[in-house]
Amino acid sequence: MSGKLFVVATPIGNLEDMPPRAVRVLREADLIAAEDTRHTGHLLTRFEIRKPLVSYHQFSEAKRTAEFLRQFEEGKIIALVSDAGLPGLSDPGERLIRAAVSAGVPVEIVPGPSAPLLALAGSGFPMVPFYFGGFLPVKSGQRRKELLAATARDCTSVYFESPYRVVRLLEDADAVIPQARLCLARELTKKFEEYRRGGAGELLAHFKEHEPRGEFCLVIARET
Repeated sequence: MSGKLFVVATPIGNLEDMPPRAVRVLREADLIAAEDTRHTGHLLTRFEIRKPLVSYHQFSEAKRTAEFLRQFEEGKIIALVSDAGLPGLSDPGERLIRAAVSAGVPVEIVPGPSAPLLALAGSGFPMVPFYFGGFLPVKSGQRRKELLAATARDCTSVYFESPYRVVRLLEDADAVIPQARLCLARELTKKFEEYRRGGAGELLAHFKEHEPRGEFCLVIARET
């Protein structure tokens, strides 16, 4: 098995955060596997990278993983990227990484920006230890259960949330954890980056007046 998998983190907004090492690896790879080839195509054009590009998303993971394992046997170097941040963190990639490790394929991680870590650092809440829960449940009942679990943990909790569900999230939070200290971080590394901290009621009032826009991270402080 002479091939290799590179897991490459890409900017979450600001292209100045593209690591030089990531540019080099993408230029040297035989193939780039991307969550959205159109999105990644723009990134590759920006950095003058010309390599074969194939899709690797939630609907093609199983098929592509089997294909890539055969290509690793042929000695191919494959770079895996998602639309933003590190592949595998609530983005496609975990299946391929696990399969490569199980097959004895060398796996190298090329680090870069990470929205959960930026949100955690910018929240002002205790950073160690922390829990990352990916996207919050879509259904209100399950979401409320997760919010209660977050305040019961002896650590800070971090989640992703869609702008289309922020108001409903805060309505649930105001109902079940009204005293919790929250931080909503949005548009991280971009022009309109914002960290808004406070209780659920305070944040709810704000986002009812100001339409939530951009990608959000929710940070919930542990109870003190």
